[in-house]
Amino acid sequence: MIIVITGTSRGIGLNLAKMYLDEGHTVIGCSRHDSELTHSNYEHYIVDLTNEDEINSFAKSVKKKYERTDVLINNAGIASMNHFMLTPSDTAKKVMNTNFFAPFAMTRAFINTLKKSAHPRIINFSTVAVPFNLEGELAYVASKSAVESMTKILAKELAVFKITVNAIGPTPVKTFLTANVSEDKINNLLSRQAIKRFGEFDDIKNVIDFYIKENSDFITGQIIYLGGVNK
Repeated sequence: MIIVITGTSRGIGLNLAKMYLDEGHTVIGCSRHDSELTHSNYEHYIVDLTNEDEINSFAKSVKKKYERTDVLINNAGIASMNHFMLTPSDTAKKVMNTNFFAPFAMTRAFINTLKKSAHPRIINFSTVAVPFNLEGELAYVASKSAVESMTKILAKELAVFKITVNAIGPTPVKTFLTANVSEDKINNLLSRQAIKRFGEFDDIKNVIDFYIKENSDFITGQIIYLGGVNK
């Protein structure tokens, strides 16, 4: 498969790229910075995902080299962990641009190459902060709620092209995003889960693997939260 993953310079995106490369797939990654990942089947592009022109240039470069894209994983995201009254409007706009408008633009940019795949898949990233309606993360939760709505609507609009669109909502994972979160807040989050532990990269990949299997072509418009979290 030819898999495009955003945000592959670190964290979840980097680990997903490594795991799919180990399985023999071709992975095309992007981020605002260089990636430490070097592999014969990996290509990295420096892209500002808040800039639609850069996204379109990225997609055109990929299209010139590959006739199709099989999987698009919209992983890249940022968080703002502040009370509403302490969150500047510019910060809220930056979170929304990165977490919602970027996957929106990426999906538009890669639609034509996805349509050429026998089993095209789009995977978006939400978060358990959405069903928790997590206080102190209004901008983040709002942006990911928009991603969930986009997932459900795109599933309907793109079904005619046999493109499935699903999302995953990870629990806290030990990455740079959680490194600066207080221990009390992390423990409070974990205590709300049915399975009270951090998420692992393998947990995330397991759900994505399910979504991208060939015989998952009847699964679309779904959001799976990890850890036994429900709305």
